[in-house]
Amino acid sequence: MELLSAAAILFGFLIILLAGGVWIGVALLATGWAGMQFAGGAIPAGSVLATTVWGNSASWSLAALPLFIWMGEILFRTRLSEEMFRGFSPWLNWLPGRLMHVNVLACGVFGSVSGSSAATCATVAKIALPELKKRGYDEKLALGSLAGAGTLGILIPPSITMVVYAVQANVSIIQIFLAGFLPGLLVMVLYSGYIAGWSIFNRDRMPPADPPMSLRQKLAESANLVPVALLIAFVFLSLLLGWATATECAAWGVLGSLAIAWWQGSLSWESFWASVMGATRVNCMILLILAGASYMGTSMAYTGIPQALAAWVESLQLNAYSLIAALTVMYILLGTALDGISMIVLTTAIVIPMIKQAGLDPVWFGIFLVLVVEMAEVSPPVGFNLFVLQTMSGQDSNFVALASLPFFFLLVAAVALITVFPDIVMVLPRMAFPG
Repeated sequence: MELLSAAAILFGFLIILLAGGVWIGVALLATGWAGMQFAGGAIPAGSVLATTVWGNSASWSLAALPLFIWMGEILFRTRLSEEMFRGFSPWLNWLPGRLMHVNVLACGVFGSVSGSSAATCATVAKIALPELKKRGYDEKLALGSLAGAGTLGILIPPSITMVVYAVQANVSIIQIFLAGFLPGLLVMVLYSGYIAGWSIFNRDRMPPADPPMSLRQKLAESANLVPVALLIAFVFLSLLLGWATATECAAWGVLGSLAIAWWQGSLSWESFWASVMGATRVNCMILLILAGASYMGTSMAYTGIPQALAAWVESLQLNAYSLIAALTVMYILLGTALDGISMIVLTTAIVIPMIKQAGLDPVWFGIFLVLVVEMAEVSPPVGFNLFVLQTMSGQDSNFVALASLPFFFLLVAAVALITVFPDIVMVLPRMAFPG
């Protein structure tokens, strides 16, 4: 009970710091320092700080993080986002919902190269919302599908959030990437299925179809998407077939992104420097949070708090399903106050022993965690994607929140499906790593 009381004190201290506006990384470092005082005082907190921060930051696995961020920044500044709507729309005219599916597909493609939910949501919304509104599509469905599909930025590999989880949980980045592929497709199918169903039952609210195009016209419209599709396929195949490590794939991704930007004529010194500085700012923010989290995790290990919490959870005799349900609620609540990366680094050190005790695979749990972080992004009233769309559409928060609600429940359904059928997550990692 003494350790649980210490955990409550440290958690309260962290909440006070975060509520006071202290940077998350600094708040984690301060909480780690305070936690060392519960370790008996025999271990010098300063020495542990120096060795832990350096040891966890000088990680070869982390080298993939700035490279994937830079890859997304480069492609963000090309004409990729402008070409998506033109490239996808001719192929979707036959499907119920027609151009509304562009939101899902475009977010899936852009998410795979940006790795950021907010960037994916904002970029695709900037292109799609004016087009859909001009053509007479239902604004509520358009906003809801963009809020939901924008979250694909952190589920479809390569994902910054997945890299952070893999480093924190000490699991293979390649396995996490492979595990996210089928759940990403599952979520896209659920979203498109809902859009198609809504369109069938609301035919009077759908605009007329565009004039049909010949195959040659369709291919001409989609030509500019081919280089990005080839780049994504190359990164996936390199990971799946073991041709390269995640870090090497990230380096090839950056080189490919620069080549695409040059080919499109959008690679200038200004755009190159803007991509470098954008990647640097995001990476510094993430690394500061990771440094603070690693120090706090180490201090918690010295105190024995994670083991005590795991033992307490074990004493509750929760089965795997009950534990997953409890963690889902916890992460949705955390998501009302924290971003996804902060949620992961704050909780991984404590939660991983619990899920191992329950017999759950850490790779599977990583995908579960990404899905519940996605829920937090579209959870009313403070989901970050809702703020992005509220700003871009000019609608009030209640309108955007209600529009996103069906897609929130589709994410709940996705979590239920991967919990009942874990092979959806694990089949590709097991194929690539049979042992």
